[in-house]
Amino acid sequence: MNGRTRKLSIAGVMAVILVLLGLMFAGMIYLLFIKSDGLSRNEHYPTGYVYIELEASNGMKLHVLETNPSNVTLASIQNNVALSSYYGVNGGFFYQEALLSMAVVDGMPVNGPLGQYGSGEENTKYARGTLVWDGATDRLSVQVVRKRSELIVSDSARYWAQGGISMSLGQDSEWEKQAELEHAPYPDDNRFRSAAVFDREGKLYLIVSSTKGSLESFREAILETVGKGKLEEGIFLDGDGSSQLKSKEKVLTGDRRPVVQMIRLIK
Repeated sequence: MNGRTRKLSIAGVMAVILVLLGLMFAGMIYLLFIKSDGLSRNEHYPTGYVYIELEASNGMKLHVLETNPSNVTLASIQNNVALSSYYGVNGGFFYQEALLSMAVVDGMPVNGPLGQYGSGEENTKYARGTLVWDGATDRLSVQVVRKRSELIVSDSARYWAQGGISMSLGQDSEWEKQAELEHAPYPDDNRFRSAAVFDREGKLYLIVSSTKGSLESFREAILETVGKGKLEEGIFLDGDGSSQLKSKEKVLTGDRRPVVQMIRLIK
């Protein structure tokens, strides 16, 4: 075999190898596409909510998920809400992987066993405004408690309790004092904000801002725009970079940090 023939032979073998590699790569891409398409077609996301986008006269832009409290649960995710498998908003305060706010479902903390630090069994250090859904009566309330054992519910195995900071919606002259007693962090800073409030008909509104403001400006924006003047009470949730929301209509990532826990929609 002369040199020219040898070179042509080698070139032919290389061409065949390249074609085979190309076909294998194309096959892998196709399989990944089919798998991804299958997941997207079979993926289930909740539909039992209404998404609302609002802007108050003070410039605060609010993104609201309106639903029934029975359509909500609390979940430990250790991730950014936008990257979770759920629709909903961020929950309470945390440090690293430990929950500092109460997050209890049917008597059990969501981030670890009873008695474990950071499990969500209590509002660490302080009694704070805690949004409680009593499953037996289908009623919401805000209770200022520190420990799970202090909660007042009809059925200790059928409720959820989300810790935060009292908004004191019916006490405009006292709310700042109460927030201070509950050690609300950075109340006067311009930060992204989150909250959960309910109206006199029992509707629950999960709210995240996409503009920065103080607790006061956020509270004013909620009172002005949410619930058609029928709001009953609510709590501030963790804010700033932790203010996150995920729904079909809108995704807010905060500063992309992971959060420990979220309030999620069930269906």
